[in-house]
Amino acid sequence: MIDHLRYQTLKPAKVSYALVLLMCTSLALLGAYSASTMEQAGHIITGMDNHTVWGLPHVFAVALIVTASGALNGATLASVFDFSHYKPIARFTVVFAISLLVGGLVVLILDLGRPDRLIIAMTHYNFRSIFSWNIILYTGFILVCVCYLSVMMEKRFHHHITVVGRIAFVWRLVLTTGTGCIFGFLVGRNMFDSFLLIPLFIALSLVMGLCALAMIMAMLERWNATLLSDELLHSMCTLLMLFSLTLLCLSIVHYMLNLYVPSYSQNQQPALSGIYSSMFWIGYVLAGVAMPLFVLIKRPFATATQRLIISSIFAFIGCLVLLYVVIVGAQSTPKVLFPGKTIIISRFGDASIPVYSPTLWEWGLSAGGSAVAVLLCLVILRVLPLLPEPQK
Repeated sequence: MIDHLRYQTLKPAKVSYALVLLMCTSLALLGAYSASTMEQAGHIITGMDNHTVWGLPHVFAVALIVTASGALNGATLASVFDFSHYKPIARFTVVFAISLLVGGLVVLILDLGRPDRLIIAMTHYNFRSIFSWNIILYTGFILVCVCYLSVMMEKRFHHHITVVGRIAFVWRLVLTTGTGCIFGFLVGRNMFDSFLLIPLFIALSLVMGLCALAMIMAMLERWNATLLSDELLHSMCTLLMLFSLTLLCLSIVHYMLNLYVPSYSQNQQPALSGIYSSMFWIGYVLAGVAMPLFVLIKRPFATATQRLIISSIFAFIGCLVLLYVVIVGAQSTPKVLFPGKTIIISRFGDASIPVYSPTLWEWGLSAGGSAVAVLLCLVILRVLPLLPEPQK
């Protein structure tokens, strides 16, 4: 793939750019204050407890990480699958993917606690732990993306773009697989213990990455960046339909399989007909799948850009809801501590279904990490020539 385009830095001439930077900076500071408060006071001030140890910040961290993997799809479609209409946004998608991963890791590190021990975690590996493997995958993803961007920006190395693109494509699949393995191989929770979570997370990354790309490109379009061509709009709308249907099918298979297994069937009750059922059916199935498909097929809006943005917003929110149900809902089921036995009463509450409610501190940390991702991307766009110049 030979790149003959000319690129420029982001040159917004509108007050909205400064407002977005100000809002992101404010949210990032709020996230830092929330993390500091939780570090000093402990998780007792959050909605998490001994039952629900992964709350809202973990949902946002995983969402940002899988979105980063999916966002890189824009570059690999150009260099690996030779979709020429994705070539103008290839550089930008690589930087956006790096920014999203950094934002997700910020939330993850601050949510798990003891960020001062990060260097130890990065230099002392327990290869029997999937978390150790994911540290390698995350740092490797950033390194591969930096190499990918360098090859794109240096004309002397253009003949290596396809090879590096294939490496990036495989790495992003392995990265998302590793994220899915964290939950898929967790035998302590029956609702987690399913290999189907791996393809489910890959499908989530495709949908969320595409939606995030569409939303930020629409924002950049308002700042005189020409990104969304007619071919690209049509392709992204088509891919969003296909990816959303794929995710829906995998979700159905995942829950149906768990319903089929007698020892797992009772664990599906909170998600399908219990405390999280309204989030699953209304937030994900109706708003996250049915609404985007209706917008893309029936075309109630005049322009393709409007249809893509509206459907992307609904689909992204729906994926967030699905992640919340999968991660938090799985922790709301009683643990099977004694197989074949029924726990009648327990002071610890093993036989009950805990109800988790995120606090303001968790919302602050989650929003702060997301703001860091957007802020980092916008700052890099002002420094490096990553956006295509308008064709004259």
